Amino acid sequence: MFVVTADQNRSTEHGDRVEEVLESLRPWHARGKAMIVRPFERTVGDEIQAVLSAAPLAVDAALRLARLDWAVGIGAGGVDHLAETASASSGVVFRLARDAVEHARSKASSFPIVVRGEDSEQADAATAVLHLVGALRRTRSEPGWEVADRLVTGATQRQVAEELGITYQAVHDRVRVAGVREELAALPVIARLVDEAAGESA
Repeated sequence: MFVVTADQNRSTEHGDRVEEVLESLRPWHARGKAMIVRPFERTVGDEIQAVLSAAPLAVDAALRLARLDWAVGIGAGGVDHLAETASASSGVVFRLARDAVEHARSKASSFPIVVRGEDSEQADAATAVLHLVGALRRTRSEPGWEVADRLVTGATQRQVAEELGITYQAVHDRVRVAGVREELAALPVIARLVDEAAGESA
């Protein structure tokens, strides 16, 4: 099982954005419904948490939240008690997610996503690759994001060019500069490592 715990960065500066973020996640919830064991909810203060059955969905959620300036912890492990809500549930996976988010919001983390799992070696490997993706994202321009956001949904470069009203070559150039291919290639690797981090609980 996988638990994603996210804590809003600089909440005193930006105010409580929990309800805003939960609302923005509604389409994500609809798409991933079959793999969402317990949906994102406010747990305490400006923190949200979800329980998921699939590692790729956990990685996708974490990257979405990090882009919105949230510190995110992914826990991969077993659940002892699954209640009606994530906050009322218990198990090692929740403790791992707590440790992960606390590390993610510390200055020791170069990118605000950390993975903790029952297999710590695989969890550390997943975190390392996530931080490489984070390094790519930090240098990505708005035009680069325009292309990346469309390609990640499965659109082709030609379809993206038509939608944006630019040439295929322009899309190709944006993909290269933004490191989109590298990120898309890394995502299944990260998901596999997160899955393996759950150990026998996966």
